Amino acid sequence: MINRLTPTFEGNHLFSMNMPHLQVLGARHDWSPDAYLCRRSFVHHEHVILAATPPSPPPDDGGDQIHEAQDLLPVIDLECLNHDKNNIKLDEACKQWGLFRLVNHGPSKLLSGTPILTPSGTALKRAPQNINLLEGFNMTLGQLSQFQSQFPVLESFRLSLMEYGEHLTRIATTLFEGIAKNLDLKLQPSRSYVAESTGIVRVYRYPKSSNYNVGLGLEVHTDSSVLSILNQENEVSGLEVLKDDQWLTVKPISNTLVVNLGDMMQAISDDKYKSVTHRVKLNNKKQRISICYFVFPDEDLEIESSKYRTFTYSEFRAQVQQDNKIAGYKVGLPRFERT
Repeated sequence: MINRLTPTFEGNHLFSMNMPHLQVLGARHDWSPDAYLCRRSFVHHEHVILAATPPSPPPDDGGDQIHEAQDLLPVIDLECLNHDKNNIKLDEACKQWGLFRLVNHGPSKLLSGTPILTPSGTALKRAPQNINLLEGFNMTLGQLSQFQSQFPVLESFRLSLMEYGEHLTRIATTLFEGIAKNLDLKLQPSRSYVAESTGIVRVYRYPKSSNYNVGLGLEVHTDSSVLSILNQENEVSGLEVLKDDQWLTVKPISNTLVVNLGDMMQAISDDKYKSVTHRVKLNNKKQRISICYFVFPDEDLEIESSKYRTFTYSEFRAQVQQDNKIAGYKVGLPRFERT
């Protein structure tokens, strides 16, 4: 049974305790996927309730009708990535889509049946109408070794998460090496563009909803990462990507990951590759569980580009947080464009 204490406000967030050593966070309407990078503890359990309309107008979603993209998305075979044909396919996927399906990637069920998410979703059921809904938690993988727990279920979860993080780090490193080869990047020696210490895993639960007035599970956005690797755990649709001014539904396929490029990859590639715009719609029949791994460069690694002034990821993150606070939404790379 979960014991919940009386919540208290701190800044723009609502904090309360949910389980031993786990913090609960409920963000108000000015939250965005990239602005929320709180590092208060090893793991955060979030009840996130987002307003449908931010304080300032967000960028237009730019999309028209929705289409199924199951048979359209490019597929990359990780085991064959070093073959020239697959490197060409990877390059085309990054240029034309900014995302792709990944097969033959090894085990992906390491976090199945996690005990942390509460299936009842009581906080979500009490939420008002016309909002964006999701529930989940956010973990910085570099802090896992510091976490100690006397509770067996949490220790078991920590070990599974460490194994999962190591596996996803290997995948991200292999993919980035292939991308760097395709782009003929002149990488800085002894620096990491997909640093293991920066890896974040976010596990989200989106409740089912037959009410179309409820809004989005997650608003229109791009990721700030180099790469984001998504495991659609219970194979329920909801992810939509913007392609040629149309929204495409990315249907889950068993034993297949979805990889998308983030803002850092777009800047590193000098805009040859694009950070994909996406959102999450609520499913009207089933709840949706997603596990996403985000990886970033070393925080002080300078990203140089002819399109953008030189910046580090820590500077980019600070700017995103500032824009979210002032404008109510993420501006992202346009803030760093050369004038």
